[in-house]
Amino acid sequence: MPTPEQVMLLIKSRRSNRTLTSRPVPKKMLDKIVEAAHSAPTATNSQSLSFTVVTDPQKLRQVSDYTIGVFDSLAKLLLNPVVKCVVKPFMKDVYKYVPVFNRLKEEHKAGKDPILRKATALLLIHTPKSNRFGSEDANLAYQNASLMAQSLGVSQIYMGFVLTAIRQEGKDTLAKTLGIDGKIQAIMALGIPAFKYPKYTDRKEIVKNYIE
Repeated sequence: MPTPEQVMLLIKSRRSNRTLTSRPVPKKMLDKIVEAAHSAPTATNSQSLSFTVVTDPQKLRQVSDYTIGVFDSLAKLLLNPVVKCVVKPFMKDVYKYVPVFNRLKEEHKAGKDPILRKATALLLIHTPKSNRFGSEDANLAYQNASLMAQSLGVSQIYMGFVLTAIRQEGKDTLAKTLGIDGKIQAIMALGIPAFKYPKYTDRKEIVKNYIE
């Protein structure tokens, strides 16, 4: 068993390195990452998580295209004069993201990859739609996978933009595109880093309270 100090070092060393090379992540490493995710606890021990690993460049491109497309449609809707007049007073925080959506679209058009950051693999964690604790289970599995990836020297990035697009659309478009039967709950982009950080990031002071 690793010592508590070794576990803490691994936890603190984990960070999202978004500068990736074009080298593929070896399948043996991907298998270990999935195994770690699969070993996470689940509510009522349902063990109903499933995993899809995407390495096909065309499919990866489709994920980026899908995300940009959803955001572009949302930005156009929010900027509709009638919608804007009615909605903006109550959703000012949402309108702050319109420039972000437009920037992502322009970067995508220019051949950059602002969504996947040129990751060579995606790990999608999904559950049956009937699973009431699917999100919680998937994110526990995600953390296991993230720490395993870190120990293997593989960069991992949480795909918040893609998940936001899925929830915003409210359909199964991406799941069907990837042949997934169920609800996508968490997504991790994986790639070989161009460099490694020499130290981990400082954290804010712990806010804690013991009730004894």
